[in-house]
Amino acid sequence: MSKKLGLIVPHDYKLLSIAAILEVFETANKLTPSAEKPFEIILFQSQEQTDQGDLFGYKSNAIETTDIILDLILIPAFTTDNMNEMIKKNKNFIPWLKKQHQAGAELASFCTGAFLFAASGLLNEKLATTHVDACSAFTKAFPMVKLKPEETLTADGSLYTSGGSTSTFHLLILLVQKFCGNEMAVKIAKIFSIDLNRYKQSYFSTFRPNHLHNDTLVAMLQQKIESQYHSIEKLEEITKDIPTSARNMTRRFKQVTGIPPIEYLQNIRVESSKKYLEQTQLSISEIIEKTGYNDPKAFRKVFYKMVGMKPIEYREKFRVQ
Repeated sequence: MSKKLGLIVPHDYKLLSIAAILEVFETANKLTPSAEKPFEIILFQSQEQTDQGDLFGYKSNAIETTDIILDLILIPAFTTDNMNEMIKKNKNFIPWLKKQHQAGAELASFCTGAFLFAASGLLNEKLATTHVDACSAFTKAFPMVKLKPEETLTADGSLYTSGGSTSTFHLLILLVQKFCGNEMAVKIAKIFSIDLNRYKQSYFSTFRPNHLHNDTLVAMLQQKIESQYHSIEKLEEITKDIPTSARNMTRRFKQVTGIPPIEYLQNIRVESSKKYLEQTQLSISEIIEKTGYNDPKAFRKVFYKMVGMKPIEYREKFRVQ
């Protein structure tokens, strides 16, 4: 019996996300020789959207009037960075998602779709991930969710999430495996050239310092770290002329940037080392020296913790030819 697969098409959806989801499950249906296909794909929108007619070759069903009970619901990624506004626009989906889950539906979100998923409260005390560059905002918005920024995907009971980029395909393959078996999952992975051995998304992250604030003392310390990271031996060297106590500075810095100064310094150094690894032929030892580390072991430990792979592995994967 076909599984009823519901794909929501909310406001501000990302077309690439919708396309990837449909492509994978439509392919699974095409690869099934029997007349009964594994998935009955059904699209859903809020009632105010359904006057747009059919979408991607499917009838659009209004969540406010449908009585269809689903087996699996998929929440795509969003195009906007204003997640609060996105959630307001799509608030009608929240009670519907909760109702479907209570009726037995499994739920999965892709990339920034986790924001709408979490707004339902269904992810509270559950494991989740999202696009690696959206993790800071997600943690602030949903502190009760057990966010795993480094993970490609999470599965907690009947709730699933994926990170950004090709992480979408890793979760899609997991869902195909769950509902169709391992043989179909392998076929899909081969068709879409997905590396089944990739489990982390942390090496795709880019550290973006937050400068959009009005704290002049924090801005002063940020500037010092970013311009002198390669020569700093102790943070006390660059904070001594800032007119506040070290304890207060650390508190204010973490409040504004989300991380303490020492972690900020580590991020700046690692981001610099990634660029050297991508764009130059410098040896690892030379890069360690240029980024301000005296201890190669410490550098490699920090790099692996933040990036999820060794420096040499990162170079092999991302070296600009």
